Amino acid sequence: MAELYPHLEPYEHGMLEVGERNQVYWEACGNPEGKPALLVHGGPGSGSVSRHRRYFDPAAYRTILFDQRGCGRSRPLADDPATDMRHNTTEHLIADMELLREHLGIEKWLLHGGSWGSTLILAYAQRYPHRVSEIVLTAVTTTRRAEVDWLTRGVGRFFPEAWDRFRAGAPEAYRDGNLAAGYATLLEDPDPRVRERAARDWLTWEDTVVSLEPNGVPNAYSAHAADDMVGFVRIVTHYFANAAWLPENDLLRNAGKLAGVPGVLLHGRQDIGGPVHTAWELTQAWPGSELVVIEDSGHTGSEAMRAGILGALDRFATS
Repeated sequence: MAELYPHLEPYEHGMLEVGERNQVYWEACGNPEGKPALLVHGGPGSGSVSRHRRYFDPAAYRTILFDQRGCGRSRPLADDPATDMRHNTTEHLIADMELLREHLGIEKWLLHGGSWGSTLILAYAQRYPHRVSEIVLTAVTTTRRAEVDWLTRGVGRFFPEAWDRFRAGAPEAYRDGNLAAGYATLLEDPDPRVRERAARDWLTWEDTVVSLEPNGVPNAYSAHAADDMVGFVRIVTHYFANAAWLPENDLLRNAGKLAGVPGVLLHGRQDIGGPVHTAWELTQAWPGSELVVIEDSGHTGSEAMRAGILGALDRFATS
């Protein structure tokens, strides 16, 4: 069994003013003199959790966690209809990460994250490769239109009954097009009952997509988002509807910018919502990267996946 490092509390934390009346929560734990590392959470909009701290050797790493705009302990939260989502885009998050690095006086940092976190890491690292020492990605995504279409439509061939209900939950004008955009419009509805129904329908679909994973957690998405269901889904659909505002295949096309930045990509063979093909394509385009396929893992992980993450982070701890 993969044993995470013991629980630890941050030795420092704060709220960073990033503009447009947004404040981003950040914390630091581990060794203040250790190797800087940044945990980039997924979702988008899931927020960081204390368990994330436990993947990093506290004696070796100065580990930084932060909550992206609109979620977790950052403010304002996306569940407030008054929160302007125009100020929550990939460009904003890249700028927030760089501002945080400067605020903390860090020259270079290791980046670790999964799912949506891998997309944001790649976008940041391709913009600032000289600020990145190594990268460890899990459940690799690039949030291109083809991947969003697969998650919201293509994977429905495995769950036709559930997908039909999911499709029916979107406004009629979107049912044969951009389903994420359809749900995003519902999350902007002034009626809280409409927003809550749409959020539940979206999370039910995400739960369905991971339901076949041999080591998955039942109701993985709906349970995680229970306290901030509407805000979480509002952010997810906002980003997915716009394919993260990235040109199609942009992160793959520009992967060569990461030459010289060592990378480990860990991906589950059983991840049907985000098939391993994307991780494979990325390693073909990124010199110096390594793909590790975890046979018993899906999108939500497994003991073998956790062991792989720990191994990669331990390997880079002293490099």
